[in-house]
Amino acid sequence: MLTKQEMMDAIKSRVEQCFSCPLSNFRTNTVLGEGDLDAPIMFVGEGPGADEDKTGRPFVGRAGQLLTKILESVEIKREQVYICNVVKCRPPGNRVPSKEEQRACAHFLLGQIAVINPQIIVPLGSTALGFFMGKSVSIGEYRGTEIKWKGNKTLFPMFHPSFLLRNPSRAKGSPKDLTWRDIKKIRSYLDEYKRR
Repeated sequence: MLTKQEMMDAIKSRVEQCFSCPLSNFRTNTVLGEGDLDAPIMFVGEGPGADEDKTGRPFVGRAGQLLTKILESVEIKREQVYICNVVKCRPPGNRVPSKEEQRACAHFLLGQIAVINPQIIVPLGSTALGFFMGKSVSIGEYRGTEIKWKGNKTLFPMFHPSFLLRNPSRAKGSPKDLTWRDIKKIRSYLDEYKRR
């Protein structure tokens, strides 16, 4: 029986050898993901940016630093959750990955979900949410709501941290204010999971 770490290492080596879509032509590093392989909560963004491509780690640039702060605001460490992206190579100029690119990478993400088996998946932004829902969607319409997904899992969409960087207002009802409400809900999911 393979351990979760061995299974994730196998996915990582397949990602590193993948040339299924044009994104592989531009990458410096593939970016699989990181965090607790037994995490009850998994955050999924759309794709790596420049800092992630350079380091091979997810969410380490400005948006990633903000995500870390958002987690820390409710006393969640990055190491307590799992963080990854829909696509594992950086789209040129940080553009949105195409449907074909997302499809080419889908089996890697689904493999990660199978290994980790999270209760809650947090799609960050419209692209990640659209991947899980199989159609184009608006994050504003769905954020902060629970959506039942395959295998008895729950999607809990949130704004992508890069959107918050572009919308810094903290006024009531602003994206930052709504994110504060959402992350408190994530904290309560985590506490509930620990009580089980």
